[in-house]
Formats: sequence, C-alpha cells, structure tokens
Amino acid sequence: MSRVLVLGGSRSGKSAHAESLVADAGDVTYLATSPAVPGDAEWAERVAAHQARRPAGWTTLETTAPSDLLRRGTVLVDSITTWVAALMDQTGVWTDEPGASDRLARRCDALVEAWTMTPAHVVAVSDEVGLGVVPETRAGRLFRDTLGSVNQRLAGTADEVWFVVAGLPQRLR
Repeated sequence: MSRVLVLGGSRSGKSAHAESLVADAGDVTYLATSPAVPGDAEWAERVAAHQARRPAGWTTLETTAPSDLLRRGTVLVDSITTWVAALMDQTGVWTDEPGASDRLARRCDALVEAWTMTPAHVVAVSDEVGLGVVPETRAGRLFRDTLGSVNQRLAGTADEVWFVVAGLPQRLR
C-alpha cells in the first residue's frame, strides 16, 4: 500500500506522469472523476485523449464516491480537481443552499479519510491552483481554497508527492 499525489498546473503533464507510475502494475482501476459535459466538444476531446492513453487492461470507473478508493490493487485517480468540483456541485455550494458548506466539508473529509484508509496503491492527480492570481469571483476563490486545502491534506499523508512543470516531474517527498 502506498499513496502518491501528483500535482501540477493545467496541461503540465501530470496525468501522463501519474500513468507512468502505474504502467507496470497490470491491473489498474482508473477512477475518472469528471463526467461528460453534453454539448462541450472541447471537453469531450480531452476526455477522449485520456481514454486513448489508457491500456486496454485497465478498468475505468466513473465516480465521485470516496468509498470507491477503498479497494485493493492499484488505483489511479484523475483527478482530485474535478472530484472537488463535483463535490461542490453535489453539495449546493455554488447556489448557496442552506448547509452546503457543512455538506462540502463532510464530503471532503470522507475523501481524505478514504485516501488514508485505502488498502490500495493509489496515485492521484490534482491541479496546483495556488500559483496563479487570486480569482476575481467568490466562486473561484472558494474552489481554489477548497482544492488547496484538500491537496494539503492528501499531501500530508502521502508516501510520495510529485510536482510536474512543463512535463518535468520533480519529487517533493
């Protein structure tokens, strides 16, 4: 069992690096955390590119349920970024529903707990969102802050942490 977190900016090569870390594992469960977006051809192209890189023997599971981390074997999560965005959608944070912040905190806690408790070898990909400008909108700042907090919590319990810049992976831990 080990937990590996791969961080980087958008289009940095972090997914390709994460895939290389599990390439020799054989049986890999790929947790795809971003559903298709109807009518968004550009997003569909990105998803298709990720799918085309996966070996035929990998099992893909589209999910945002933290319990799906609680499995044996090798698991690749791509990505924590889209997982957190989905949790924000599901908990009603964007629309300021009553209790949304508490629901989001519980879902993020469940994600981190599943990460720390899994018996699997897990490699997770996430965007490092703290290197850019402060987002102009409240929603942008809330997303950046939530993802930054989750990333810190995952990194704090990871066995390895990688940062990928311009396709160059650097081991941080």
